[in-house]
Amino acid sequence: MWFARFPWSLWPLVSNASWPAGMHAYRSEDGAEGCAYWLQDDRPAGLPDGVLPMRLQPLLVVPGAASGTSASWHYIVATDVLPEHEAELNAWYDQEHLPGLAAVPGTAQAARYRVCEGEGPRYYACYDLADRAAFNSAPWLAVRGTPWSSRVRPSFRNTRRTMYRRMP
Repeated sequence: MWFARFPWSLWPLVSNASWPAGMHAYRSEDGAEGCAYWLQDDRPAGLPDGVLPMRLQPLLVVPGAASGTSASWHYIVATDVLPEHEAELNAWYDQEHLPGLAAVPGTAQAARYRVCEGEGPRYYACYDLADRAAFNSAPWLAVRGTPWSSRVRPSFRNTRRTMYRRMP
C-alpha cells in the first residue's frame, strides 16, 4: 500500500492526477493538508511535485466496534521511536493500544504500518472513525491514559497527529 501527505493547496493537481484504482483521499480537519492511500505494487509515477509517496507495510489491522459502517473520519499518529524502546512500542501497540482503541464505540478500524520506502516517521497508526465523537470520548481517553501508555509515549520522536475527513 502507498500513502502520501501533501499541502492542501495541491489538491486541484492531486485530484486530477491519474490515480490507480482504490485511491482514498482525506483533508485535514484544519484544512492545511491532504493525504491519500492507494493499493499498487510499483512506486507511483506522475504524481505532482510536493506529493511524496511512502510505501507502507501493514503490521496489524484490528476491526473496530463499528466495523462495517462508513468511516468519514481518519486519525493518524505518525512517529519514530528511540531504538532502545522499539520492542516495547510494538508490544504496547499490538497488545494494548490498537485493540483498545478499536474497541471504542464509533471506531470502524485501527491499523498500524511501518514505512518501508520513502521518507517520514517510521510508524503510522491509523484509526477510521464512523463517529467523530469517538475521539476524545471517555472510553478513548481511558485507553490513552493507561500506565503502559505513559511509559511508552516519552520514547516517541518526530510525532505528528492529524485528524482527517474523507473526501467524496
